[in-house]
Amino acid sequence: MNVLFINTGNKESIYQGLSTTYSAIEPPTWALLLAESCRSIGKKVSILDANAENLSIEQSYERIKDINPKLICFVVYGQNVNAGTVSMSGAVALSNYIKQQNCNIPIAFVGSYVQALPKKALFEEKSIDIVFTNEGVYALRNLISQDYIDVNSLDHIKGIAWRKNGFPTLNTPESVVPQDKLDIDLPGYAWDLLPYKEKPLDLYRSPMWHAEYDHNKRTPYAAIQTSIGCRFGCDFCMINIVNRNDNDEIGVASNYSSMRYWSPEFIINEFDKLVKMGVETIRIVDEMFLLNKKYYVPLCTMLKERGYGKNLRMWAYSRIDTVSNPELLKLVREAGIKWLCLGIESGDRNVRLEVSKGKFQDIDIQKVIQYIHDADIEVMANYIFGLPGDTLESMQKTLNLSKELCTFGWNAYAAMALPGSKLYKDAIDKGRPIPKTYNGFSFHSYETLPLPTESLTSAQIIKFRDNAFEEYHSYPLFLEKVERKYGTSAVNNIKEMLKIKLKRKIVEEEIK
Repeated sequence: MNVLFINTGNKESIYQGLSTTYSAIEPPTWALLLAESCRSIGKKVSILDANAENLSIEQSYERIKDINPKLICFVVYGQNVNAGTVSMSGAVALSNYIKQQNCNIPIAFVGSYVQALPKKALFEEKSIDIVFTNEGVYALRNLISQDYIDVNSLDHIKGIAWRKNGFPTLNTPESVVPQDKLDIDLPGYAWDLLPYKEKPLDLYRSPMWHAEYDHNKRTPYAAIQTSIGCRFGCDFCMINIVNRNDNDEIGVASNYSSMRYWSPEFIINEFDKLVKMGVETIRIVDEMFLLNKKYYVPLCTMLKERGYGKNLRMWAYSRIDTVSNPELLKLVREAGIKWLCLGIESGDRNVRLEVSKGKFQDIDIQKVIQYIHDADIEVMANYIFGLPGDTLESMQKTLNLSKELCTFGWNAYAAMALPGSKLYKDAIDKGRPIPKTYNGFSFHSYETLPLPTESLTSAQIIKFRDNAFEEYHSYPLFLEKVERKYGTSAVNNIKEMLKIKLKRKIVEEEIK
């Protein structure tokens, strides 16, 4: 076995009480892509999804011993690239255990945290031998093509960080897969390597809202990408760290803003595979699916022609300034995309401008949401509390806007200095407080530590966020809409979810 890809989890620490029933369990998209890429050049690969199988560290290690690969590669992205940092906690716990057993198989990490902070990761985590400094496709291929991987002699492998004479060292950057080679060098997903109980992808579950607040529709569940990266450079986001092409001490994602697309013909084949496996609930992972008509219009047309729109429950991301065309929205709905996830972020124009989200400043948000609803597409609206410039008044303005829009999906985070984002680099440069643990970067964890603003403490921001979550999901107009469309059981599921209260260390300390 040339390489074993490992996906770990730490759901209880990351999501607290929500982890048992309400948090999603995402397929390990990048592990699937990297595995298929390596298989395409004749390498033997395997995937261990300890998160989906709910394996203990000891159980995971027994599996690793049985497989005995040339290289262990932890793929640490989380449920989305922004969540990669919090997933480091589970991955490091297992890598530490492996080393403690005197196992001499080299351990590599690929993921957003190590891409943003490769030297820091090696300095702090002694169980990691190698990190990939971008998506890792070519560096990984070159590494496992060696007869023997000597972790003390890796000068010749581009695109990695390792310990040279005991000191973290960055090699020359390696290129990412270019647009014209995406179909060839990242040729799909190794779906067959995933574990399952009775049918493919039945260990994975979608978010509650995506399944129309019906637990029975959450599995089987798949996630698929049609593109990589994002053209935009929002200060709070680090999606583009996967495109990194330099050796700066701290990577800043907005420096690598670009997009690459698989061909629509290639992607439709992946959808065909999923439909044959019986999957109906699918997430399109792209940060900006509805951005480039050259790619998404042909794909949506093929999905429509196959009749998939009748049975599939899909959701996709977009910007609010790209979805105001009723004819395109009609096609999107006919393709099976029943939800659009939009980053509204703030109801205050000045706050949006502060974080480079101001290009839709003159868009009539209410009108666009109505266009989407008129197309029989629901909206998952994303908001962020505690962005630079936020005050209690501006956060209230955001909450009021969200209630006015009254979308079926509502999600809000407290602004976090995620490694790889410009907010993280600014926080380091200005000496502002950042989490001391991986779990502290989780928006839902007990240890969470969002950024303070000029007028608000971290505790005030997270308390406002948690109260807003409860207020919105208890909002009578919202619950009435849900009941009309999805029934009483959906409303009851929402009310059951609200019974789980997140504990926050910084709020407890402020009270003391």
